[in-house]
Amino acid sequence: MTNNLTVKASVVDIRHDNPLSSDIFLVDTNAWYWMTYPNASSGNRPPYPYQINDYPFYISQALSAKSSLAYSGLSFAELAHLIENTQKEIFRPSPLSRKDFRHNYPIQRADVVAQVQVVWSQIKEIAVSADLMINEATTDDVLVRFETEPLDGYDLFILETMKKENINNIITDDGDYCTVPGITVFTANRNMINAARAQGNLLTR
Repeated sequence: MTNNLTVKASVVDIRHDNPLSSDIFLVDTNAWYWMTYPNASSGNRPPYPYQINDYPFYISQALSAKSSLAYSGLSFAELAHLIENTQKEIFRPSPLSRKDFRHNYPIQRADVVAQVQVVWSQIKEIAVSADLMINEATTDDVLVRFETEPLDGYDLFILETMKKENINNIITDDGDYCTVPGITVFTANRNMINAARAQGNLLTR
C-alpha cells in the first residue's frame, strides 16, 4: 500500500543533487545499513536496488565534497537488531526465533557481534556522533512531538538529536521524516519524492 504522505519538510532527490562542503547531514540507520553491512541484500526481504546503490553513492559523494556527516547512537540499537536478524535468516531461512538463534548457536552469535563491530567502526571512521542525553526532559519533549508528528519512537529521538545539534538535513529512505516541518530530507524514495513534487515541497539546489 502506498502511504498518503503530507509533506511538510523540504525534500531533495539525491539522484539529482551534488553535496556541498557546507552541508551537514545526519545519516539515518537504513542508509548506514545499506552502505556498511555487506550482507544487507542476503536476508528474506532484501532491499530494492536503488537502496543499496543510491544511498552509498550519495554518502560517498558527500565525503568527497567534504560535507559533514553525523550519526546517532540510537542507530547502534537498530543496526544490531537488523544485522542479527539478517544473519539469522542467512543461517536458517526457515523460521527461527531471535532468542533461540542468540542463545543456542554461539558460533553464529559471535559472527553477529563481529559484523556489528565492523559496521560500527566504519560509521565512526567517516562520521561524528550527534549526542543526545535521554532523560525526563528529553522524553517529555519527544512525547509532545509524538502527538503531532507520525514517527516511531526511535525516529522521534533522532529528530530531537537533530534539534539539539542544530542539524537540519537528514539522509534517509524513511517517508515518515518528510512529514516534519523545518527539516530537509535527502532521499531516493520515489514515493516521498513524488509526494513532495505534487505538494510543492521538492527542492532543487
